[in-house]
Amino acid sequence: MNEIKPRFEFRTFAQNFGLVENKMRKLSPLDKIRESSEIYIMSSGNSENNTKIRDDLMDIKVFVKSEKGLEQWNPRMKGSFPMKAVEIAEKVFPAFGVELPKFARDEYTLDQFISEIIRPHKDLVPVRVVKRRFGFMVNECITEYAELLINSASIKTVAVESTDIDAILKAKALLGLEEYENINYLHAIKRIIGMESLPE
Repeated sequence: MNEIKPRFEFRTFAQNFGLVENKMRKLSPLDKIRESSEIYIMSSGNSENNTKIRDDLMDIKVFVKSEKGLEQWNPRMKGSFPMKAVEIAEKVFPAFGVELPKFARDEYTLDQFISEIIRPHKDLVPVRVVKRRFGFMVNECITEYAELLINSASIKTVAVESTDIDAILKAKALLGLEEYENINYLHAIKRIIGMESLPE
């Protein structure tokens, strides 16, 4: 089997990407539009594991490294609900980096997991993120513009992904993104909900 090489990513957030979006549409035809409603689990004990739930599926990605201002992430765990308590304890909670709670059930539905495990935990916060994503290809990089509602707060994001770092850097230049901050979903959501301070 061929080894799957984790992609590098540049991602940034803003209230408006007018000029960037115009350049994106000029450089590439619209590839696809996807809509989703997801739950991100924010933890005060972790900023290197991206934990989200979509369509009753738990998806955890771990930060690998930074290189030339880009971030590399790698899949760590995928699981579905209902989920056994032992799997939550052994595979999910280590990603949060916080104290393990006591489990009253042997198995949890998604609603039970959120309401009985996550919400009562003093160091964890579930955040609803609704996404409308527009996909493009710029300089052979997967490129995305998305409209988001993060706990009903409206914001937009642009991302460029590839295994080729130089291709991403060139795509950034083509799109006029060189002056934008590279910030992942974890830190962006934490800033919005007040779990992390805004940069000075």
